[in-house]
Amino acid sequence: MNPSQDHLGSSIRWGSFQAGRSLTMASTSWLISGLSVSPMINSLLPAIATLPVLLPLKRKSSGYGLILIALILLLIVSYLQSIAIVKVQFLLLISFIATFLFGIGNEMSQLTIQRRIVNEKGLPVNRLRTSSELGSLSGNILTGMLFPAIRQYFPALLLLLPLGQLAYRNKQETSQVGSISQIRTEIPFNKLCALQGLVFGSLFALLALWVRSIGEGNCFDFGMLLAAYGIGRSLNRVLPTFSQTIKYPLMAALLILTQFTSGIGAAVLFVPFGALAASTDAALVESMAPMGGDAPLRWQVLIRSSSAGGLAGSLLMGMFTQIFGLNAGLPLQVFAFLAAMILVGRRTSTSLHETSA
Repeated sequence: MNPSQDHLGSSIRWGSFQAGRSLTMASTSWLISGLSVSPMINSLLPAIATLPVLLPLKRKSSGYGLILIALILLLIVSYLQSIAIVKVQFLLLISFIATFLFGIGNEMSQLTIQRRIVNEKGLPVNRLRTSSELGSLSGNILTGMLFPAIRQYFPALLLLLPLGQLAYRNKQETSQVGSISQIRTEIPFNKLCALQGLVFGSLFALLALWVRSIGEGNCFDFGMLLAAYGIGRSLNRVLPTFSQTIKYPLMAALLILTQFTSGIGAAVLFVPFGALAASTDAALVESMAPMGGDAPLRWQVLIRSSSAGGLAGSLLMGMFTQIFGLNAGLPLQVFAFLAAMILVGRRTSTSLHETSA
């Protein structure tokens, strides 16, 4: 096989995985929102999905098998839900276990598989990122188009299989695996990234429940919101240059505007929202330049620290809305973005100014 064909095959496999992962996570969020109207129960899902990122797991591509096992469990849950012969509590428990297994498998296998694709297959990193963006977008669109859950999980499983073939083609791990774990433990914690994760973690923790209960929307509306957000993130480079401090209140304003629209109108607002969110992530990474290290390392700092913040944000939003009601979530979320304007945006702007000076 010539290099161009090999690159195309690797891109398709990686994009297919990202589509399957996005479809799985979004479908599970919608499934849980249908099984329980409790904000606390719904907020547990993103927290459980995020937890493996913070665990000291051994890196090996064979962990990909856990992802496939998780999908099989979710398929069983969706079937049992459709015939309504099992208690909801049991379905919730199995869904949470499957989500945790999916997260562990993803965290164990992805770095090793990425390196295999880039180093052995010679696929450029920017092409890998493009495949990720297109795959995630496709998965979110499929979430809205395929319903009920059993129609979502079966295609998700099929989308995950191609990368599994690559993961198990060569079971012998590289000698870098040990050093990967060591490098990972040395990635520093960044408070600003954690605050960023807290704000966005609290937003997406209950998004499915908000769409279903407050917006009286359906799975299509939820999928289109996620797709619009993904489109916006891919368009962040076309945003005009302006202060980081302004971006957070702009996102708060866009959230408020979604309350006066529904369906396609709300999805359209999530396009600029996603672009603003991605640009603040990029600014945080750029502001960490003085700490040293290359851009990939700084992105890892963002991912790990924001994951910790996202876990806290999910649980805090769940507890708050469990006590005060789901309608109280939006004012709290708007306040969180306004607070981030000062705690994150202003400090990021200061760091960027000092770096460029």
